[in-house]
Amino acid sequence: MKILGIEFAPLNVPLERRLQTFAVWQFTLSFMCFGFGFLFFFIYLLFTRFYYIPLLYLAWYIYDHKTSARGGRRILWARNWKIWKHYCNYFPLKLHKTVDLDPAKNYIFACHPHGVMCISHFGNYATEGTNFSKMFPGIRPYLLVLAGQFMFPVFREYFMMTGVAEISKESINYLLTQPGTGNALAIMVGGAVEALDAKPGMFRLKMLNRKGFCKLALRYGADICPVFTFGENDLFNQIPNPDGSFLRKIQNQLTHVFGFSLPAIHGRGMFQYTFGVTPYRRRMDTVVGRPIEVAKVENPSQEQIDKLHGQYMDALVRLFESNKRKYNVDEDKHLIFH
Repeated sequence: MKILGIEFAPLNVPLERRLQTFAVWQFTLSFMCFGFGFLFFFIYLLFTRFYYIPLLYLAWYIYDHKTSARGGRRILWARNWKIWKHYCNYFPLKLHKTVDLDPAKNYIFACHPHGVMCISHFGNYATEGTNFSKMFPGIRPYLLVLAGQFMFPVFREYFMMTGVAEISKESINYLLTQPGTGNALAIMVGGAVEALDAKPGMFRLKMLNRKGFCKLALRYGADICPVFTFGENDLFNQIPNPDGSFLRKIQNQLTHVFGFSLPAIHGRGMFQYTFGVTPYRRRMDTVVGRPIEVAKVENPSQEQIDKLHGQYMDALVRLFESNKRKYNVDEDKHLIFH
């Protein structure tokens, strides 16, 4: 039904689909507004008779700020909330494995593409919405994100209890040495800048100079699993921003300053399909590839890092090419590395 050019959702949409839309809508708003919302609210409270609340929280933050580099504060009950099943069923998002993983080893899940909001990666590794623990028994996933995400009051507590931790040398060192084996660190190799290329039908990955994860894998002897989500880049439309354009230059500069990118996106709304920041209902399939076995080298040379990086890129291409037809990617589409 269209009114003034806006296409509204039918009134008779089944309750299950309404719940799915709500689950994704609340994630999107939490991602975009939760952190800044509580930050501004606490600043406001400082100038009221409730000034002691943000001061008490500041004391807690100072005491607890290292937790995000110590694996977070995983709560299985929170990871199994029913809302995450609705979240994954909205698209739907499915997780697929190619081989079993040995719990006696540690792994780096090198995830592609980054997408606008890492929506598939959150569903796969920060929740049990795709049944990760049943599919990979004995493996504990940790979604690693920018450390700045844990500077926002209250939001950091909400985020950490899903099994999210910060991506830093301290955090990775802890997760690959302290909790034993069976840890899988999900890292978005392309980083925030890759979000600027998250457009339907595009497979452009920031990879050529991203070798840090290979150095870490060698240093700690962690096997690397190539992971690709078909459909991650199809969830939003972006305003055209080709390399060299004024918009892209501004976006690159903001990414350099703030550490996170600001893609100019549009999706749908809660009750209409014409505009909004909720992702479109488009299928996603995450394929976890066969791990590349990595022998531990405490001080790897650049030659060893480059060799492993080349092996990884070859494995990622094979994973993409062998699965693309299964997940409705045109035969003439290929990965583009830059």
